[in-house]
Amino acid sequence: MNAGFALLDYLIFAAYAALIIGLGLWLSRTKKGEEKTAKDYFLAGGTLTWWAIGASLIAANISAEHFIGMSGSGYRIGLAIAAYEWMAAVTLILVAKFLLPLMLEKKIYTIPQLAKERYGKGVSFFFSFFWLLVYVFVNLTSVAWLGALAMNMILGVPVMYGVIGLLVFAGVYSIYGGLKAVAWTDVLQVVFLVGGGLITAFVALNAVGEGSIVDGFQKILAFCKVNQTSHFHMIIPQGTELTENGKVFDIFKDIPGIAVIFGGVWLTNIGYWGFNQYIIQKGLAAKNQKEAKRGLIFAAYLKILIPIIVVVPGIAAYVLFASPELKAAAEAYMGNSEIVGTITKADHAYPWLLANFAPIGIRGLAFAALVAAVVSSLASMLNSTSTIFTMDIYHTLINKNATQKQLVAVGRITALVALVIAVFAAKPLLGGLDQAFLYIQEYTGFIYPGVVVVFGMGLLWKKATNRAALWTAIFTIPVGIALKIALPDLPFMLRMGYVCMILIVVAVAFSLTDKAHLATEKESSGQNKSLKKVGWGLAAVALAGFTLGVIYSKPLASIGFESIFLLTALIAFLAVIMLTNAYGKTKDSKAYAIDTELFKTDKLFFVGAMGICIIIIALYAYFW
Repeated sequence: MNAGFALLDYLIFAAYAALIIGLGLWLSRTKKGEEKTAKDYFLAGGTLTWWAIGASLIAANISAEHFIGMSGSGYRIGLAIAAYEWMAAVTLILVAKFLLPLMLEKKIYTIPQLAKERYGKGVSFFFSFFWLLVYVFVNLTSVAWLGALAMNMILGVPVMYGVIGLLVFAGVYSIYGGLKAVAWTDVLQVVFLVGGGLITAFVALNAVGEGSIVDGFQKILAFCKVNQTSHFHMIIPQGTELTENGKVFDIFKDIPGIAVIFGGVWLTNIGYWGFNQYIIQKGLAAKNQKEAKRGLIFAAYLKILIPIIVVVPGIAAYVLFASPELKAAAEAYMGNSEIVGTITKADHAYPWLLANFAPIGIRGLAFAALVAAVVSSLASMLNSTSTIFTMDIYHTLINKNATQKQLVAVGRITALVALVIAVFAAKPLLGGLDQAFLYIQEYTGFIYPGVVVVFGMGLLWKKATNRAALWTAIFTIPVGIALKIALPDLPFMLRMGYVCMILIVVAVAFSLTDKAHLATEKESSGQNKSLKKVGWGLAAVALAGFTLGVIYSKPLASIGFESIFLLTALIAFLAVIMLTNAYGKTKDSKAYAIDTELFKTDKLFFVGAMGICIIIIALYAYFW
């Protein structure tokens, strides 16, 4: 498939590439006689404003797995895949209010550093090594491979050339300039990403509607309703299947009913937005607490937009393929030019739309949006990989007396090595995937239950111990693998929930039986009273949730109601944390003292958060 790029398309893309590289290198410069410090290189000198944080978060988050993978899932499954984006918007509110303020107060550089300060070197090294493997062999490789695959489908560029080109593009400015270059170029990248993505969505709807975007949306909505497909339903019931080219796809297994509200999606989102280095690093580089919180709210509003950019085009591609009448009408609108190419895999949907419906000039802009998504994510991943290795392994274990100049140099070398490894690892690890987005979600889902339990209790629970954290981390992957083998047909969102429940039991058991606790200082009477009030309130909610689960999990099994047990377990875990913090006489020697003043927010934050919740509720109510 070739998108038929004209000279104007190439010029637009070349201008975009030159602008990003030029801006990145300009931002990377230092004043004469000055040297970059580790804080300058890894945390942008703590200078990021709310709009830079929000834009950089989204630019780091949105990559080829969205433009290609999520669009493919939109083609195969429909709007239900948007649950990851819309529930992430709600998660960002929680991270902004409760988690990020604690990390900023502790002056955290990296998530493994948090593990070291709270638990000890063993847990820290485990997660340092673990995250490095994930970033290099899962994140960098998958994003570069999917981006290169799109370049191959759109322009015919050989996939390996595409992998090399994208990684070098991202490395040119990110390796030299560090997080400052990454974050501020991301502000420009997100303009291309959102602008170009919206244009592609509008072009697709415009073709279906024969010149009207509104008519196009109404036509695909009507087609899906008449043909009773799942494409405009957020809650997918059990037994929902789609047959295509002789293959039967079990949609419920990918998106199991209300598990997208109560289930493992919370673990994925809290783990990703709260404790993933290349995401949370943007918040850690904020000027202050207020800018950090507002930045995450801004990012949440951008997340609500993402399904329009990537999911709706996938649904439009499905409708055009499934409806000969609409396909013929679209061809006639385009001047009787025949639609070329086919979609043999779901992930071909976005490149197919770009090749057939984007006019000259718009193709170059849309392609720039795709590359912006890929390059900005790769740049963030390279910077975070170098941050973790330099600060948590090199500075901690190899050279404790390293100078600032040495730390920056090691950071640059680490990013370069990670880039080279990703080039050679991409092809053997990937390929042959039908929906890359869900593939990535499932296999990172083996990690996030343990990450959420270990780091969540580390920040909030004074009784959480090093032994509890270490054993919870050790159990995480084996328990996930065991459940996958024992229950192969269980949707991975539900499986993540059961893994998390087991890990919560392990963490609580080890923490409460650990004899290494010290006597605790008494909390202020006001704070103690608040903890007890919140704790007992959460306990009542957990009990109510458990009761509902016992009564309705079987009658409502067709919509995955059993997922309520995970939400109940998380709420019960928080209740245990609050009540033992309030009533307990002992604490772990490295427990954090929590100042509840950190959780206070201003009116602007409250209004922004309420706006997000109202929009999400309205979307679910309309598309239920």
